[in-house]
Amino acid sequence: MTDTAFPPPRPLASPLFRALWIATVVSNIGTWMHDVGAGWLMTSLSPDPLMVALVQAATTFPMFVLALPAGALADIVDRRKLLMGAQLFGLTGAAILSALTLAGLTDARILLAFTAAIAIGAAFSAPAFQAIVPELVPGPALQQAVALNSLGVNIARAIGPALGGLIIAASGPGAVFAVNALSILGILAVLARWRRVAPDRHLPAEHMVGAMRAGLRYALRAPELKVVLVRSVGFFLFASGLWALLPIIARRDLGLGPLGYGGLLTFMGLGAIGGAMLMPKLRGTMGANAITLAASILLAIAMAGLSQTAQFATAAAALFVAGLAWIAMMASLNGGAQATSPGWVKARALAIYLLIFQGSMAAGSTLWGSIASRIGVPSTLLASATLLVVASLILAWRFPLDRASALDLAPSSHWPAPLVDGAVEHDSGPVLVTIEYHVDPAKLSDFFTAMQAMRRIRRRDGAIHWGVYEDTAAPGTVVETFTVESWLEHLRQHDRVTNADRAQQDALAAFLNGEAPVVRHFVTR
Repeated sequence: MTDTAFPPPRPLASPLFRALWIATVVSNIGTWMHDVGAGWLMTSLSPDPLMVALVQAATTFPMFVLALPAGALADIVDRRKLLMGAQLFGLTGAAILSALTLAGLTDARILLAFTAAIAIGAAFSAPAFQAIVPELVPGPALQQAVALNSLGVNIARAIGPALGGLIIAASGPGAVFAVNALSILGILAVLARWRRVAPDRHLPAEHMVGAMRAGLRYALRAPELKVVLVRSVGFFLFASGLWALLPIIARRDLGLGPLGYGGLLTFMGLGAIGGAMLMPKLRGTMGANAITLAASILLAIAMAGLSQTAQFATAAAALFVAGLAWIAMMASLNGGAQATSPGWVKARALAIYLLIFQGSMAAGSTLWGSIASRIGVPSTLLASATLLVVASLILAWRFPLDRASALDLAPSSHWPAPLVDGAVEHDSGPVLVTIEYHVDPAKLSDFFTAMQAMRRIRRRDGAIHWGVYEDTAAPGTVVETFTVESWLEHLRQHDRVTNADRAQQDALAAFLNGEAPVVRHFVTR
């Protein structure tokens, strides 16, 4: 029987989340207006497709460079202060670009430089914004809050381009850049009113370099997250051709003005909203792997259609389909990154996903712009669409996404505190941990195979060396060893173990002769 007396909490019932969500939608509208203004202005400053494509690269490359440091900072410093600083940086860049453009002083290099500066602010904001959501809403409302954030992005995509086109037609790109600067003020006002209570830490915060290393180490040694990252490269590298070449298609091939260009992007935003509404039903009937494969093929069809059309209506229909496919892919990949990263490294894992996303977009934009300068825009867009289908078919077979939903990455806290005689300083180390197992000799081969999963877990969570050895004088006596840089890092390993790790560790019990493993800790003196 369903209990209806206590309905699940709604994210928008939280005043702080509601205010920040509204402010973020407004700011995202400003961002989309800037993208329209920057792309359109560059077509006036330089007709070279490579220069136009570099606008997209300038927007995405800073995220590629700064995503991991930003994710590490989001796990170390006060996220509220980090967000305020990043937003102020972006506001300053947008305001200066507006002033220069209104004064007629902006050239191609200045436009690229300030577009990159604004993107730097966004790069430091993105991981922190994703990481604060659990602080703003109760646990049962978290998934709905994440979905609302995605919906907000698509609302902005539907409104921003059309509004940007109107303002460009009326007052020029400089006015759009000014509106973008003003749109950031709402976020700053909400953050200034937020009285954030920092979470309690029973261990010292990680240092910046160590936190970045831990994030990279996790990404390299977590197979499910690696699948998400590989699929992201395979999609964004080829799909970036659409974003890089769309301003040229709108202006040169379709003969549109800024209002028409904004209208095209609005149709893409409407398709994305439709896709966001369909996603819950699709997830109930299709797995993530099937959704991403279908979305990639659908986007490729839309790109191919766009490359062959000279009519606004046909282009708008193609972009509506592209928007639907784009949001399905984004939701699946972002959801996969969320589902394959535990809480202790979530901001860094999401930052690495953003790094892959933006880096692939930047590289792809530059590549397709360069190719278009040689073979033309329609042929380039058709080539990127064809390669997108080929890559998606191969990667969906070789790197399926469906395993992420089965992971339980909640902290298990099942490792007992290490036994020590006296105090051990946090910086003591290196630390050697040994675990002695007594294995049924008939099951040794299977035991050693299962131990490879433990090797991955130990190395992923901080071990710098790992080994497993059998006693030559006592068959079935096996010792696992791993080394950690310091006592503090080993204590962090205790915090990082998840329920999925516990299940893997419990599976080893099937190979033992009934005796519990013996754990010992040795510290360098």
